[in-house]
Amino acid sequence: MNRQKMMALVAHDNMKHDLAEWVDWNCEKLSKHRIVCTGTTGKIVEETLLNHSASHHYEQPALDITRLKSGPLGGDQQIGAKIVEGQIDFVIFFSDPLTAQPHDPDVKALLRIAQVYDIPIANNKASADFMISSPLMDEEYEHDVINFRQNISERAKQL
Repeated sequence: MNRQKMMALVAHDNMKHDLAEWVDWNCEKLSKHRIVCTGTTGKIVEETLLNHSASHHYEQPALDITRLKSGPLGGDQQIGAKIVEGQIDFVIFFSDPLTAQPHDPDVKALLRIAQVYDIPIANNKASADFMISSPLMDEEYEHDVINFRQNISERAKQL
């Protein structure tokens, strides 16, 4: 993981505005890094940043934001693929714990692949605040990816 991180931003529908406000509040810190978002989340983040700059008559640092497909249309899988390819360094996913999600299997797959590849995941404002405040944000970091073959071999020995 390089000094400049690639972060994925994802949010359930009821949490998109909370995530956009969090990005707006942390724009200075986030401007040092690159961002990839699922489609609708990215749109709301961009609109929030634009509206905030216009209403306060000052410019915030520009954010490098790439928008993918909407989550239910494959955006979660696109982020998962980027994790596998080593392009995502951490995930900020503001999830809604009180509402059933129709594409929950996609979300679970994304979270699982992030765990396999040792990608930090923040699922709410508090964990996201702690994550971006970490001294590791400005340093290189080596992931500890699960060795699938070794894991299977060790499990087989235990049987």
